[in-house]
Amino acid sequence: MPSIPELLNGHVTLEVECLDRLYLNGYIGPLATAGGLVNFMREQLHKPIPSPVVLGQITEKFRDAVKGMAERQHIPVYQFNHKERKDEVANQIRQQRGVCDGIVFIGVAQEKAQAFQGKKIDGQFQFTRDKTVYVNHYYFYIDDADFGPLFIKVCSYASWGTKLCLNGHEWAKRQLEKKGIGYQALDNGFLSCAEPNQLQEIRDSLGPEQIERLFRKWLKRIPLPLRPEDRAASYDWSLSIWQMEVSLTQIFDRPLRGREFFEEILRDNLDLGRPDRVQLIFDRVVTKKTPGQFRTRVIQDGVHPSLHIDYKNFDLKQYFKEGRGCRTEGTFRNPNDFGVNKGLSNLHYLQKIGREINRRLLEVERVSHNSGLSGDSIQRVVQPTVTADGEKAPALKFGQPRVMALFMALTLFHHLIDGFHNRDLRALVVDLLGVSSQAYTASQMTYDLRRLRLKGLIIPAAKNAPLLLNAAWLEDGAPVHPAGGAGVPPRRRDVHQQRRRIAVPATDFSRSRRRATGQADLPSISTSQGLLKLGRNLAASINI
Repeated sequence: MPSIPELLNGHVTLEVECLDRLYLNGYIGPLATAGGLVNFMREQLHKPIPSPVVLGQITEKFRDAVKGMAERQHIPVYQFNHKERKDEVANQIRQQRGVCDGIVFIGVAQEKAQAFQGKKIDGQFQFTRDKTVYVNHYYFYIDDADFGPLFIKVCSYASWGTKLCLNGHEWAKRQLEKKGIGYQALDNGFLSCAEPNQLQEIRDSLGPEQIERLFRKWLKRIPLPLRPEDRAASYDWSLSIWQMEVSLTQIFDRPLRGREFFEEILRDNLDLGRPDRVQLIFDRVVTKKTPGQFRTRVIQDGVHPSLHIDYKNFDLKQYFKEGRGCRTEGTFRNPNDFGVNKGLSNLHYLQKIGREINRRLLEVERVSHNSGLSGDSIQRVVQPTVTADGEKAPALKFGQPRVMALFMALTLFHHLIDGFHNRDLRALVVDLLGVSSQAYTASQMTYDLRRLRLKGLIIPAAKNAPLLLNAAWLEDGAPVHPAGGAGVPPRRRDVHQQRRRIAVPATDFSRSRRRATGQADLPSISTSQGLLKLGRNLAASINI
């Protein structure tokens, strides 16, 4: 099975970062307190006696305005049942109605709200907001020309809070359609795009200005509890971030590659929720006083698992998107966890943090994956191959003493930036084999270096210059062709005739090593031990 670096570097056809679902809270600042509500009724509404009756009149007028607009414009009104899935109902009605840039339908639901309650004390009404009550909320499900499907929720009781829910993927789809750029859509995402770079530019262009313009546009078109003159007198709604999702979607060339990628993640990264790993992913210091539970959760929905990691109120998850791609998604529930308030002006800053968290998660997974060699990497070494230039590369078969000694000696040079020469490597190979320098000649060393070069394990810096290790070999996944395959000349007999192996039986390998007195003080290795150490050392050299 390919490793995580191989899958990310060689099998991803589309990679897009985007603002996903955005849930915004609309609030009226001057009405946030009981004193502000009393001043509103006295000074703005000119009611000398602030009472719950005045608030009830506002609620009745708002309810009648919603009903009147629905009748005039023939907009259906749907009463939601308790615990009914609103998204499913909305999708069904959207498909039936086919409305563009208008209100699709109005939903009514009784939900909890912290509404003001008035009690008469000593002849005057005192208003409190310390209890939660069930009141009617009105959902305006909208299809916008620029943002696509969205909804605005309005509470019918004071302080008449609102919610705006939109999706950055739908925004990007509408912008691509306006520009005439073709794409294939996933549910809440993209499968392919004719102009990937332009798609990313469109996603990056979404900001507070467009969202604020959208909100103001629809506040003018839907009924509201407050009059236009009230809003002009500073009793208007402001937006803050209630919940925000930042996603990174990576589409694989084949569904099989995506499943392999996610299986590798689940197998090797079940400890990501530990405090030391959370510090790496979120770039935050975690102490005993840091709130929250540090754990890794694997939640299975049918046959599709998802990986969840928590930091305070932030939820980071990975899942396999519709069998085609990996979705890495971070959800902000409280921006104060990252040192900023909930103001909409902090959208870009939070989006930047979310993207960095998603990228760091992938980097941690990339470097912490199982250090064993993947099947593709092994095949590139142990089988005869042909390079892109048509040059035949003889096999380097694991288990052969000469090959194992060659690899063990090679790993000792991974830290040298100046490279190494034929004579440097040959001395170590002779010592590991436990033979004399006459039994392993310079020409044999040259032949082995040629095999390493054709396999991409070493790089000649220049003619007659020191050789360098190719540390990116396992991650590059450079294409090679099996000898004798389609479009490649069949293997020639002289390729195999060039192989000159040292006649040292595997059973005598460790004993001959103990008898040898070489230049390097290296431990004795058997064939099986050498294979195990080879995988570890190669992976370690690549990580470095």
